[in-house]
Amino acid sequence: MNAEILTALAIFAFVSSITPGPNNLMLMNSGANFGFKQTLPHALGVGIGFTVMVALVGMGIMQIFDAFPISYQILKVLSIIYLLYLATKIAISDTSIKSTGDETQKKSVPLTFMQAAMFQWVNPKAWTMALTAISVYAPSKNLTAVLIVALIFGLVNFPCISSWIVLGEKLQIFLTNKRRLRFFNFTMAILLILSLAPVILN
Repeated sequence: MNAEILTALAIFAFVSSITPGPNNLMLMNSGANFGFKQTLPHALGVGIGFTVMVALVGMGIMQIFDAFPISYQILKVLSIIYLLYLATKIAISDTSIKSTGDETQKKSVPLTFMQAAMFQWVNPKAWTMALTAISVYAPSKNLTAVLIVALIFGLVNFPCISSWIVLGEKLQIFLTNKRRLRFFNFTMAILLILSLAPVILN
């Protein structure tokens, strides 16, 4: 890849990574509820999970969809169901403290690294980003080109998604009581559902 293509790829990675989508909305919500440190495994799961996804898409995983078209429809249905589940979980989440014997813990917890990584495979925006990146910047499916595309996305994606955690964490100064926090969580759940519109209408 020459410098011009790498620059274009980096810009595409930045724009697609920084704009709102299921990952960023969930990270902002987690940042607001749990803070940056506790949300970090979630962010690492997104960044590393998506990078691996791009590489696997470039290595030919899409051939499964070509060979079995019904698999794409199954994935689409699973994506919708899982995102609706996550939206419901966010809407009713309770981050207040409960006692368990001598210990205290929050009633809800942020996504783990593995949960976030696996979520990429049912995230409509992640699929769109991965397919577009490979189709435009590594159309020959050359292994070196595919790995470069995945690496560029990994390097650009993580700082972008981390900024959403910081934004959520900054909102904590306004979410100082249960009523405001519940309203915020409910609003984020609605936005997460609205992010499904392109999938449902397509």
